[in-house]
Amino acid sequence: MTSLPASATIDDPDVLAAYSTDRATFCPSGTPRALVRARSLDDVVQTLKWAYANNVPVVPQGARTGQSGGANALDGCVLLNLEKLDQILEIDVEEQIAVVQPGVINATLAAAVAEKGLYYPPDPGSKDISSLGGNVATNAGGMCCLKYGVTGDFVRALQVVLADGRVMRTGRRTAKGVAGYDLTHLFVGSEGTLGVVTEVTVALRPAVARPLAAVAFFDTTADACRAVADHLGAGFRPAALEFMDAATIEAVSKLRDLGFPPGTGAVLIAQSDAGTKAPEELAAFELSARKCAATEVVVSDDPAEADLLMQGRRLVGLSFEEYPASLVDDVCVPRRNLAALVDGIERIASENGVMIATCGHAGDGNMHPAVLFDHSQAEAAQKAFDEVMRLGLELGGTITGEHGVGLLKRDWLARELDEAALWSHHQIKQALDPRGIMNPGRVINSTGTGRGEVDQRSF
Repeated sequence: MTSLPASATIDDPDVLAAYSTDRATFCPSGTPRALVRARSLDDVVQTLKWAYANNVPVVPQGARTGQSGGANALDGCVLLNLEKLDQILEIDVEEQIAVVQPGVINATLAAAVAEKGLYYPPDPGSKDISSLGGNVATNAGGMCCLKYGVTGDFVRALQVVLADGRVMRTGRRTAKGVAGYDLTHLFVGSEGTLGVVTEVTVALRPAVARPLAAVAFFDTTADACRAVADHLGAGFRPAALEFMDAATIEAVSKLRDLGFPPGTGAVLIAQSDAGTKAPEELAAFELSARKCAATEVVVSDDPAEADLLMQGRRLVGLSFEEYPASLVDDVCVPRRNLAALVDGIERIASENGVMIATCGHAGDGNMHPAVLFDHSQAEAAQKAFDEVMRLGLELGGTITGEHGVGLLKRDWLARELDEAALWSHHQIKQALDPRGIMNPGRVINSTGTGRGEVDQRSF
């Protein structure tokens, strides 16, 4: 009988404990029976064949930078970690594609293709530590989504190992192709519940100019949201348009002096990579900001200075780690409802007596409100977190724009989807994972209801 790959399998309790969670809080984790640190396609195939034959759950993992508990261990599971599959297999300059293994770090790929005059746009805030496999699993976005799109917009083909160990290739290298169902994008965003991605073919773009940036300061979040609508409504699409409220500024300032004016209620940071047209784009942003009561606007004409302006935004995730505990939300709403979302978040924070620091990708309506609290406030923090998700749905949005559902938001997915959509999810899951071994209890519930406990029969 097939066994787990001996050279890649670890059962040391201390090592297992270290690999049992991602970065999400308030998500339970169990005790795994083994960790497989795959170094080859054969390791993945052998692991899944063994798990399928023995009806053992498998939890695929990458760099474990996720925020939704999707990589957390289950009791008795096998953790299948792919971070050692970290080779860039090909960069095809003529076709403008790259073929990579799932353990390649996002920033590593971006740097490698830049040396060849190419550009890989998806840039999640965790780009320096998150893997391409994890980006694919959650369909990760980032600051440049507004102009360029999310991970799925760049995935052309995948190699996937199915639950029973069979290897499947989806998609194609060509720029166009509509033969058959779009299986590639079925797996993008599936969070390891349908199969394990072992190779990714991504589209690239020609290199762009080093971006310039501008930062606008506002007394109120409402004014900043109005500026977003005004600038985008005028037909501009900056490379990034980022938002930070006063609580976020306070959190980041504990790590680094940003030099922002005291009493700032909100900040917008716009970035343009339009080359010679960048000054024109940023001038238009300044016009919109001042029209919407910006107290000050700083426009950079130096790429190095622009990097410093964006650095404050990139420090947000790290700054939240300075607090005893945090719950990072990920709601996305239509841009017209952005002000209502931010106002509602402020109300939720006040009513629950917790601090919520809100930042995010204002240009596409994707906010990351983070409930920052100490452990005595755990119940109030969870209530506030749930109320933010409820508000996002009421405003016509979604419970997750890029972090994924995982375990943290699984029960909320049933509220976002209608009955037919939820049924379809379960039918797809059953077809590709009939024994329910692939990351069970994540995204959708194994019972078929979308709520409640995981069906223990899957274990």
